[in-house]
Amino acid sequence: MVFLQRSLNSNTMPLRKIILRSIYTLLLLALSIGIRYAWRAMPIISGFGAKNMASAVYLQHRNPDEVLKQELGFFPMSVGSFTVNREDSSVTGSVWGLAKRKAIYRTGVGCTLVNGYSEDAIRRQHFTIPPLPLQNSDTIAWPYGDKTTDSLPSNINKALLQQAIDHGIQAKSKNGKSALTRAVLVLYDGKIIGERYALGFNKHTLQIGWSMTKSLTAAMIGVLVQAGKLNVHAPAPVPEWAGTDKQAITLKNILQQSSGLDYVEDYNNPSEATNMLFKKADMGGFTASLPLKYKPGTVWYYSSGNANILSRIIRQTVGDASYSAFPYQSLFRKINMNSLVLEPDASGTYVGSSYSYATTRDFARFGLLYYNNGKWNGEQLLPENWVKETTQPASSDTLHHYGYQFWLNGYPGKDSTHHLFPDVPADLYFADGYGGQNIYIIPSKKLIVVRLGVRGLDDNLFLKEIIQSIQ
Repeated sequence: MVFLQRSLNSNTMPLRKIILRSIYTLLLLALSIGIRYAWRAMPIISGFGAKNMASAVYLQHRNPDEVLKQELGFFPMSVGSFTVNREDSSVTGSVWGLAKRKAIYRTGVGCTLVNGYSEDAIRRQHFTIPPLPLQNSDTIAWPYGDKTTDSLPSNINKALLQQAIDHGIQAKSKNGKSALTRAVLVLYDGKIIGERYALGFNKHTLQIGWSMTKSLTAAMIGVLVQAGKLNVHAPAPVPEWAGTDKQAITLKNILQQSSGLDYVEDYNNPSEATNMLFKKADMGGFTASLPLKYKPGTVWYYSSGNANILSRIIRQTVGDASYSAFPYQSLFRKINMNSLVLEPDASGTYVGSSYSYATTRDFARFGLLYYNNGKWNGEQLLPENWVKETTQPASSDTLHHYGYQFWLNGYPGKDSTHHLFPDVPADLYFADGYGGQNIYIIPSKKLIVVRLGVRGLDDNLFLKEIIQSIQ
C-alpha cells in the first residue's frame, strides 16, 4: 500500500506541475494580449475623448461635466481622464495617466488632435476663412435668413406634426436609454413647419455632423465637377497611385464606397478607422497608402477613409493657397450656411469623413440645396445631374443603399419590405452621422427632416409619424 501511494504521488506531482505551468502560460498569454490591446486602444480612447471634449467646450460652449456624462460616459471612454486647459485652448486626454493625447482649438477651424507634427507647427498653420456677411439674418426671410412665419400649409395637421416632433425629442434608443435628441427640424416644400430643441440647445447652437460630413465633402467634389476640374469617371487624381494597380480606382468608385482598399471601419476595436482618426496626421494620405483588397468597383464597403481621400483630392485640386477658403467661398457661404465649421487634421486637410459643426437650420439648408437639385438663389452650384447620380447605387452595392456619400432607402420597386425604412417612400436619401445625426430628404413628400442627437432612434417610426401629419 505504501509503495502504491508513493507511485500515485510520483505520477500526480508532474501532472500538477503541467497543469500549473499551463495555467501560468495561459495567464501570461492573456496578459500579453491585454497589454497589447491596451497599448493600441488607450491612445484611441485618449484621442477620441480629447478631440470631442475640445470641440464641445470651445465650439459648442458646453459644460465639460455634461460632455463627460453624455458623450464620454460609456465604456471604454469612461476609463479616460480629460483635462480642459482654457489658457491655451486645449484638452488633454489620458488613460490612467498614460497614452496622453492633446487637442487644440484654433479660431475659425475648430479643434485638431496633435499628431505627426509638433503642436507649435500645427498652431502656425494659416487658414483663410472668409468673413461672415454683415447682415442681421433675423430680418431676412428663410432660407436666405432666419425670419420665419407661423402659418402652415393647409394640408399640414399641426397637432400630428407637433406630436411627431415631440416623440422624436423624447425617443429612446434601441437599448432603452434616452436617444438624447437635441434638435428636430422639419421643412415642407422648403418652408420650416416644425422645430424643437432639447434643453440647453437652440437654433444658434453648433452641433456635430459626424458622418454627415461625408455628404458635405461629396458636394464639394460636385462643385469641382461643375467647374470642369474633376471627372467622376476618370481615375482618381491621387499622385502616389500612378503606375500602380490602384490607378484603376475612379473618383466615382471612391464616392460610392467601392474603392477596394484594404480598410476596416470598426470603432469597437483598434482598426484603420480609429487609427486614422486618432493617430494619423494626414488621414487621406494614410488611407491612400493602404493596399488593394478587391478589384475597384466590385465590392461595396463603407469607409470613412474614402471620404478623407476625397478631401485630400479637393485640396490637391484647388491648391494650398486657395484650399482653406474654397469650401466656404465656392459653396457654403453661397447657400447661407454661415455657421459651418470644418475641422482639419494635423496636416491641415479638412477631415472630410467626420468633423463638421453647424446649426440645425444650416444643416437643413444643405438638405434644401439637394432638394432643389443643386441650385440656390438661381445659381446652379452642383451639376444638373449631380443629385440624380448621387441617388444611384453602385453596381457593387447589392442592397442599393448608398450613393455619392449619401444613404438610400434600399431596393427600388414596390416591395417596401426591402427598404431600409419600410414605411418611408423609396425615394428617401439621407446624410447620416454616428449616434443619430441625420438630414432626411424625401422628394415625393416635399419633406426635409433634420434630427440631431447622441444615440439613434427608430428612424422608420419617426419619419412615418411626420409623413402622417401631411394630409
